[in-house]
Amino acid sequence: MPRLPITKTPKVFVGGAFIRSESGRVLPVYQKKQLLGNVPRCTRKDLRNAVEAAAKAAPGWAARTAYNRGQILYRLGEMLESRADELAACVAQSDDARLLQEARREVAASVDRLIYYAGWADKFAQVLGNTNPVAGPFFNFTLPEPMGVVGVLAAGGAETPLLGLLSQLAPIIVSGNVVVALASEAAPLPAILLGEILAVSDLPAGVVNLLTGLRAELLPTFATHAGLRALDAADVTADEEKTLDLGAAASVKRLHMRRADNDAAPVDWFATSVQGVEEIGAFVEFKTVWHPVGA
Repeated sequence: MPRLPITKTPKVFVGGAFIRSESGRVLPVYQKKQLLGNVPRCTRKDLRNAVEAAAKAAPGWAARTAYNRGQILYRLGEMLESRADELAACVAQSDDARLLQEARREVAASVDRLIYYAGWADKFAQVLGNTNPVAGPFFNFTLPEPMGVVGVLAAGGAETPLLGLLSQLAPIIVSGNVVVALASEAAPLPAILLGEILAVSDLPAGVVNLLTGLRAELLPTFATHAGLRALDAADVTADEEKTLDLGAAASVKRLHMRRADNDAAPVDWFATSVQGVEEIGAFVEFKTVWHPVGA
């Protein structure tokens, strides 16, 4: 009798640990009608717990030197490179050669994006900050500082689930922020595997927290949760935009929504226009310091 394969039991990554949803609910993930696994269908309580875990990690991560954060992101890129084949298979969810080739391209772009932002770690402050000329016996300069806990709503479709998620995460955490992210609803398994890689990386527990579930259920709580100081949402529809605008206004949070030129099309995460120091600047606050000359 042939041996039956053991179906993987995916868990979400919160506070450096792998957990199931507090509700016990799951979402089945299929490949050609074959069950790949049941991912947790996270609830609002799971989101609140993830925000608490991120808030505990925020001071320590922000206190790290920019150089050290760059080292950690670079090391994370190395780890993705070493597991490229496994990641590609997870992204493709198919043994089709064409799909696997596209998935390998996505994994390579994901590694490149991490290395790109690792290089910005000790440079963005000089670009975004400024020394201000003043008429008086003092120095005046402006410095970027992390905001704290940032929510991320990854694109909900199956297109580039890994590259899209990392393109949102990397510019947020490189400046010292921490993240609570909702993975792609249609393709959550790459985020599950990313969590397994993060667990054995140098990234401190709680800096990145990954949830899975239904976007329609969790988006309103992301919008209104007072513990989230900013929100980055991809492929936002008109109805979602209204919900996010109202929620962000009520909870006083910064809102960064990504929409394609054609609202019916997803964001092109391979484009160089979606990366840059401006993406880092979207999630920092600016502190202006006055310092007497000679003091």
